[in-house]
Amino acid sequence: MYATFSHGTAGVSFSISLPKSKNTKMIIASVRDLCLQLISSAFQRCHASEDLCRLSVILKRSPQSDPHSVLISVSDTGVGSCLEEFGGVKLHKEAFGAQIWGIADDEIYHYQFNLKENVSARRLTRLPSNPKNGLKFSGTEVCLSIIESIDVLVAEFSLFFQKILILKIPNVAIELVVEHGDDPGSRYVNVFLANEWNPLSIPASNLERLKSGLEDYVFKHGNTLSTKCELCFSSWEHLKVGSGVACCTESCKYSGSVMEAVIVISEISEVASTCPRTHGLKTEVLYFKDFSPCPIPQSSLKALTSIDWKSYGLSFGSVVVQGGFALVEWENLPTYVQIDIVLHHYHEQIPSGRLRTRRDQNLIKKAIRLALDDLKDNYAGVLLSAQALKIRSYAPDLAKTISSLILSSNDSEFRKECFSFLGLPSQGVGGEVLDDCIKERLITVVEMNDRDPQRSKEIPTFLFEDDHMQDSGSQDEEFEVEDAFSSMDLC
Repeated sequence: MYATFSHGTAGVSFSISLPKSKNTKMIIASVRDLCLQLISSAFQRCHASEDLCRLSVILKRSPQSDPHSVLISVSDTGVGSCLEEFGGVKLHKEAFGAQIWGIADDEIYHYQFNLKENVSARRLTRLPSNPKNGLKFSGTEVCLSIIESIDVLVAEFSLFFQKILILKIPNVAIELVVEHGDDPGSRYVNVFLANEWNPLSIPASNLERLKSGLEDYVFKHGNTLSTKCELCFSSWEHLKVGSGVACCTESCKYSGSVMEAVIVISEISEVASTCPRTHGLKTEVLYFKDFSPCPIPQSSLKALTSIDWKSYGLSFGSVVVQGGFALVEWENLPTYVQIDIVLHHYHEQIPSGRLRTRRDQNLIKKAIRLALDDLKDNYAGVLLSAQALKIRSYAPDLAKTISSLILSSNDSEFRKECFSFLGLPSQGVGGEVLDDCIKERLITVVEMNDRDPQRSKEIPTFLFEDDHMQDSGSQDEEFEVEDAFSSMDLC
């Protein structure tokens, strides 16, 4: 295994030899994880660059005799790297990379890193360097050889890239190249572009890109399609999107930690019964750390289970971890509804340990709740609590009762005022029209009062409303519909 790195206008390269071991399968799995870490680092370097960048992963059959040996190249044109950046990368319990100093701007240094050597001080060997001939460039290339099925690697890397696209970073083009031999006809290229379908205006905030990226991910069934699935989503109205951002602002010591949450609720078309959706009706929870997909941490799982989902009309069933992301199963989700969640934690500067875990968990809970509240604010009737749904079910009968009282009254002035308050003409309105109008008013009142009272800044809702009622004092407060529902548990 060998790798080439450049740091700014300088560079470093080294090679790694895999040790022989009885735990071959464990080593291969470790190398696959290493590949994903290298790809993740390459993407982060591209994201940090202000220029257009390319991230390329090339898989090629090794010229060695072993037919299962695959050469893997991970290269990028990002801001450049140095050996310190790879100090935390581990390969089968062996950390590779020691701190390397004295990197010059006019040379690319070469090192050999041998894991067979038990003495760590002897693992790194300096090799002849190459001149850069006055050129200024940055980028990184890592190459390694692994005994693994090339189809398995393609599937795993493609899944990783499909998730990276959710971030919708516009300055990075990703290509996955597969070469089965020297014949040009055996070359397969798959390009992943974040802004190719459903382009997002530039500039856009991280949250705006995350929202748009998750929409694309849902529309295209995990970015496995080139465009949205017309069977499941005949129109954009099938998607409801909510977002929330939680920041650590208690003190300078903990500043800079941001948690973004985006939730998409999709209503699947009835004609989509033949569409092979990946996760069915389970909720896929994806987790990103510092602009890269990563396994969902235990703190996030605890946060998911501790949220009061019932206040949003959802009954939490169970959660399992699969392939680094979480799958949540609900007990009361309709068969035509699907929920997807993405979490992104970045710019973290807080210390490690129990305090960090507890703070991360609180950030996740707050961001998810803000996203759920955002959905309730923007889409009428979405995520109503069980109590609100029960109260709303009484609206038709209550509307008929109120309507009959109005129509049966012998006081013409009273009837005229009621029609005026409801925004209806005083003449020629039938009982059915009046019933519907009152029912809609009742439902609106219930839905508005089901929101978090600490977040709602709207004027309390009245069933019958007139200008003079807005100026009334405390004497009229008993008529506020909000008081009728003040006992509802919205926390």
